[in-house]
Amino acid sequence: MEIVLKYFDDFTTDQIKKFEQLKDLYAEWNEKINVISRKDMDNFYEHHVLHSLAIATQFEFTAGMQVMDLGCGGGFPGIPLAIFFPQTQFHMVDSINKKLKVVSEIAEAIGLSNVTVQHTRAEDIKDRKFDVVVSRAVAPLKDLWHWSKPLLKKRDQPNGLICLKGGFI
Repeated sequence: MEIVLKYFDDFTTDQIKKFEQLKDLYAEWNEKINVISRKDMDNFYEHHVLHSLAIATQFEFTAGMQVMDLGCGGGFPGIPLAIFFPQTQFHMVDSINKKLKVVSEIAEAIGLSNVTVQHTRAEDIKDRKFDVVVSRAVAPLKDLWHWSKPLLKKRDQPNGLICLKGGFI
């Protein structure tokens, strides 16, 4: 957690508590369902939480915004971003239901009320639109754009797809 606080120093006490709870919860779930490489758990905060929060260094999600985490897997970048932006709604989508179980259980355990989950493929979502779609290590960029574009609201304000690819935004 120290590495996260090195780069972000404006968390509330509640946010710090939620971030601190994450490693033990993911370690516990990782014993049941492999959501993070077991050899990578020693670098959990740097490789998963801090990497996810890199989005927050470049983009501001405001109150009431709807953000979809496409192919959320075990909850990255969505869970850390939901902690960072508690007034923003995060909709976590994945085609693998057991990973969504982990996301739901972790969100509930730390008291995240701004997270919903949906077991589906992004291209099958027809009834929702989002301000932003985020994604981390899911698919080639052209595929991510193809799946995301129909899900984005038409707006005057900037919106779009934010991807973490190979360690970069």
